[in-house]
Amino acid sequence: MDCVKLVFLMLYTFLCQLALSSSLAHLCPEDQALALLQFKNMFTINPNDYCYDTITGIHIQSYPRTLFWNKSTDCCSWDGIHCDETTGKVIELDLRCSQLQGKFHSNSSLFQLSNLKRLDLSYNDFTGSLISPKFGKFSSLRHLDLSHSSFTGVIPSEISHLSKLYVLRISLNELTLGPHNFELLLKNLTQLRELDLESINISSTILSNFSSHLTNLRLSYTEIRGVLPERVFHLSNLEFLYLSSNPQLTVRFPTTIWNSSASLMKLYVYSVNIADRIPESFSHLTSLHELDMGYTNLSGPIPKPLWNLTNIESLFLDDNHLDGPIPQLPRFEKLNDLSLGYNNLDGGVEFLSFNRSWTQLKILDFSSNSLTGPIPSNVSGLRNLQSLDLSSNNLNGTIPSWIFSLPSLIVLDLSNNTFSGKIQEFKSKTLSTVTLKQNNLKGPIPNSLLNQKTLSFLLLSHNNISGHISSSICNLKTLILLDLGSNNLEGTIPQCVVERNEYLSHLDLSNNRLSGTINTTFSVGNSFRVINLHGNKLTGKVPRSLINCKYLTLLDLGNNLLNDTFPNWLGYLSQLKILSLRSNKLHGPIKSSGNTNLFTRLQILDLSSNGFSGNLAERILGNLQTMKEIDEITGFPEYISDAYDIYYNYLTTISTKGQDYDSVRIFTSNMIINLSKNRFEGRIPSIIGDLVGLRTLNLS
Repeated sequence: MDCVKLVFLMLYTFLCQLALSSSLAHLCPEDQALALLQFKNMFTINPNDYCYDTITGIHIQSYPRTLFWNKSTDCCSWDGIHCDETTGKVIELDLRCSQLQGKFHSNSSLFQLSNLKRLDLSYNDFTGSLISPKFGKFSSLRHLDLSHSSFTGVIPSEISHLSKLYVLRISLNELTLGPHNFELLLKNLTQLRELDLESINISSTILSNFSSHLTNLRLSYTEIRGVLPERVFHLSNLEFLYLSSNPQLTVRFPTTIWNSSASLMKLYVYSVNIADRIPESFSHLTSLHELDMGYTNLSGPIPKPLWNLTNIESLFLDDNHLDGPIPQLPRFEKLNDLSLGYNNLDGGVEFLSFNRSWTQLKILDFSSNSLTGPIPSNVSGLRNLQSLDLSSNNLNGTIPSWIFSLPSLIVLDLSNNTFSGKIQEFKSKTLSTVTLKQNNLKGPIPNSLLNQKTLSFLLLSHNNISGHISSSICNLKTLILLDLGSNNLEGTIPQCVVERNEYLSHLDLSNNRLSGTINTTFSVGNSFRVINLHGNKLTGKVPRSLINCKYLTLLDLGNNLLNDTFPNWLGYLSQLKILSLRSNKLHGPIKSSGNTNLFTRLQILDLSSNGFSGNLAERILGNLQTMKEIDEITGFPEYISDAYDIYYNYLTTISTKGQDYDSVRIFTSNMIINLSKNRFEGRIPSIIGDLVGLRTLNLS
């Protein structure tokens, strides 16, 4: 019994000592804890910061890892810290997306952590700090991520001293990597598995001595130039290759089988120069999931080698010069995204009914081609489609019912065709964008469109849509852009259209048969940039609540029956560039408030065909500061636009030499004053001579 007790006591003592030694081994050295706390105190926490991973396309959880670091606890237990199990020294520091904000100083206490093997400072805000050469002293570093953290300046050559690096990410900063330092980096970092320099200004010819271990190479938006070395395609472990948006880079694909054929999963070469045709060697890229060859000057028929990419999930060939009919496409059973927009493809779209294996397809884009004929009605393989874009073709006939029956549809764009018939009820409850403008559609707006919870863009203009605008339209709480112009709508404008929707930015109801007064109230804090009610039968006064539209750029109330005096208070809208009140029943003198800051940004002022009288308002004309400047000629036409110009072009009716025409787009250089067909009298103010940017003046 005594023997058993002795053995038990010895075992217990051993375990205690083991636990104690283990515990002591994990204690962070005091000097390293102090260095970390000093590092923490150099920054503030920005709780509004958020992180979006451009690689995965998902949002990263943002939270302040350093917030609860304090000297009363072991630093090895702090969030983002990992210590060596034997020495207790800090070997990993992960502060990714930690809401840090402030200057990263060259003498930072962080550089005292000489044993670091992994350092991730990505997705913070170091407010234009330089990357210190002292980063090169982390001789044990395997993983360094400084991406998306507001570093600026030159990437120091000392980074190339980190010869043990497996991962180097410095992307999405305003940084420059000189040709010599780029060469050093490739020469010395021979163990690299991942090199991410996206959006770093390299501006040199691309070199060939990449690490043979590379699995991930990202050089998009780096301004590299010259011919891409063929060796890159023969890196046997390469899985991801991103070279997009380097227009001075020429790519020649190997004609023989690539060493990376079995491993390459993603190839992005958008907006580079692809030399020669797509070789047959593409047929052997058996692992390729994503391929983007948009805007690469591809011409001729769709390259046949691409049809052998049986594992392809995303295929982008848009913005090229591909021509000819679209063949019966392969099965592509894993295909999610297919984009062939902005080419010269012609013929019909019968292929849609032949591909019943495209059950995974979510995005289909054949926009801006020369496709003709009707859309087949017997399509059954696209039931999971979320986005369909066939806009700007020559398609006709009725829109088949299978499109309206797609249960998961989010985006539908069939604009700029010649479709006819009625718009059917939509089955989908998740619509975000519906663009059917510039067709020959008729009938009322379907109720299912007016009861969507996520609809942001609704464009039905230039059709023959009739009936009233239902008050149900006020259910569209997320609406940003509503364009119902140039239809046959009648009745009054529901008050709630602008009263209940805080996001509505563009409202175009022009050229319909709407009547009644504009008796709606534009609330404080609204988002309006465009209000176009031109060409209706609206009566009453210009609503005073428009003064709340502080972002308003275009206001067109022309060709109505408004009866009011000149609303000089509109001059307080500091963003207003286009104001048309033409062809109404406005009357009286144009008075000025005496404020010199009214209408300062106005570029187009059309008050023609009203009953204004008295002298021309010299003070208002003198306020037109934008017209006192001459636009420099850039060689490229620039238009008045905003963030939504892919959906909507700013337009208004302009009179020239007695003829009215609707401008499709408005040049920034257009400076127009039209005061014709009124009852003005007296002398022409000399101040007009100061409007040196004025292109058109009509006082007839």
